[in-house]
Amino acid sequence: MSEVLIFAGTLEGRTIAEFLSKYHIETYVCVATQYGESLLPKGGSLKISHERLDRDQMKALMERENPRVVIDATHPYAAEVTANIRLACEAAKKPYLRLLRSGHQVNDKDVVYVDSVADAVAYLQNTQGNVLATTGSKELAEYTKLADYRERVYARVLSLPEVAVSCAGLGFEGKHLICMQGPFSKELNIAMLRQLDCRYLVTKESGNTGGFLEKYEAARQTGATLVLIGRPLREEGMTLAQCRQHLRELFCIPVERRITLVGIGMGPVNNMTKEAYETCREAQLLIGARRMTQKIAEASQEVFHAYRPQEIADYIDAHPEFEKIAIALSGDVGFYSGAKKLLEVLPDGCELIPGVSSMIYFLAQLKKPWEDVTPCSMHGRSVNIVSMVKECPKVFAIVGDETGIGTLCTRLCGYGLGDVRVSVGERLAYPNEQIWTGTAEEFSGCKTDALSVVLIENEKAADHIVTHGIPDSEFLRDKAPMTKEEIRDISLSKLRLKKDSVIYDVGAGTGSVSVEMALKAACGHVYAIEKKPEAVALLHRNKEKFAVDHLEIIEGLAPHACEELPAPTHAFIGGSSGNLKEIMQQLLSKNPSVRMVINCITLETVAEALDAVKTLPVTDIDIASVSIGKSKSVGRYHMMMGQNPVYVISCEGGEAL
Repeated sequence: MSEVLIFAGTLEGRTIAEFLSKYHIETYVCVATQYGESLLPKGGSLKISHERLDRDQMKALMERENPRVVIDATHPYAAEVTANIRLACEAAKKPYLRLLRSGHQVNDKDVVYVDSVADAVAYLQNTQGNVLATTGSKELAEYTKLADYRERVYARVLSLPEVAVSCAGLGFEGKHLICMQGPFSKELNIAMLRQLDCRYLVTKESGNTGGFLEKYEAARQTGATLVLIGRPLREEGMTLAQCRQHLRELFCIPVERRITLVGIGMGPVNNMTKEAYETCREAQLLIGARRMTQKIAEASQEVFHAYRPQEIADYIDAHPEFEKIAIALSGDVGFYSGAKKLLEVLPDGCELIPGVSSMIYFLAQLKKPWEDVTPCSMHGRSVNIVSMVKECPKVFAIVGDETGIGTLCTRLCGYGLGDVRVSVGERLAYPNEQIWTGTAEEFSGCKTDALSVVLIENEKAADHIVTHGIPDSEFLRDKAPMTKEEIRDISLSKLRLKKDSVIYDVGAGTGSVSVEMALKAACGHVYAIEKKPEAVALLHRNKEKFAVDHLEIIEGLAPHACEELPAPTHAFIGGSSGNLKEIMQQLLSKNPSVRMVINCITLETVAEALDAVKTLPVTDIDIASVSIGKSKSVGRYHMMMGQNPVYVISCEGGEAL
């Protein structure tokens, strides 16, 4: 007694048998040859026979084994066998399931379509040049109708003794008889076509797992004409994945998934680690952007082209028939990869396989170490790369479009960094890889391939002082008001900035506070709001001097000028033009937990600030009166000169407890 009866003449049939064996489902497997039997696991829940059966014997076997389903996984060209299995199922009243081999439609001027081997031979009668025949040994006799077949035809057949004997009997001997067991790679087919100087390759449309794609691509690459014998029947049935899911539901087999996120390096197969390649090759479902999957997908695999995390998660959830799933990710899974967001939406237990990142590969091509490189990505991200270049000797960046590098180099020139060394890598690891080296000025405004990376080297790079308190003399000031050094120091400490803070500087003046905040929040963004044109001009000059590219200058009067800006996490109010309470109300409406620091010099502003913190929903209120005295040289003496006292008021959005 068997639960399933399989007529397994294909790889798909063996795959289903192995699937059932894994879950200990009693299965009877019929194969055509002893060789086919040797490919299946022995013992366990599988019973295997290589005995050839006619229709009546098939019916008797079905009645004896009494399976719940009969699976016809025979070769697409075994039309007579398929008909016998179907009729035997009808007679024995057993459910019939046809397991289809996935096909591949081609439309190419170099393909000649025929209906049979006999038609292929008739076409070859009027041609010249060697022929590689891959249609099997059973119909090899047809080729003997060619007058010069002994010199022209090279037959590739199974490596079985009885096959070799029968082929020799037809006159195919020596180098004209190639006994090999597939599958055959595209590269092997190419080598064979070139070695034998074949101008024609005859094959059946035997589907992806039958090696058709590899033969088709080999013929195209070598210039050989592909003589394609179409399938004798256009059948209806189930794909391998559908069959697996049908059996899973029929026998209540649990889903045991293995989802692996695979770093595939730059893209070409030879750039992948062996572990990454094997994982992708063995997956039942391969997921990734088309650019990533087209080079590594196996003919027998289901492929889903996608890169959005939720779309991938939804597809996996909707297709429980796949147990081994590989998601191909460019470069390394831990280096600006989609793996981070995928792990947020995929089930727990996913595995990660690292790959060769673009930075490691590129630095190796440049023969430079990478332990002192500062990496970043401009692909879909906003980064303060100008400040990085000014402070770091080596900066590596991934670029996401054709104009990214040219735009970046133009910006570097605008900040006086046009002489830094720039190395650009395009289409890394592909045959048309290009690496260029020059200065930022030379690359300014250029266009590159969208798949590009850049290394920027600045020999004059120098870290800025990490504590706040840039000397007043460092700023371009003119006649615009400026928050003095010691007051800036205290005010910034009260702000409690983070590296990714979004900050408003209201009444920015010369921009001394804006610049210091930008240097602290290197991964954030600073908006300097100023109404006076002469101060705005100074802001632009100080922005350029300190290379704080993520400082954005907004000309106008707050709160109106801030209406379209994103919500702040922090705000410094150095000048309010009598609108302090309205400005604070706007800040709280944008972010109810915003952190604020207010500087007050006049008593009227202090009164306005005290009224605001009493009536608005703020907490953690702190008021400090700061009086600073600075020494001044008078001859050989130093005299302390008092500055205007400043009230530093800090608070945070939120109701007081």
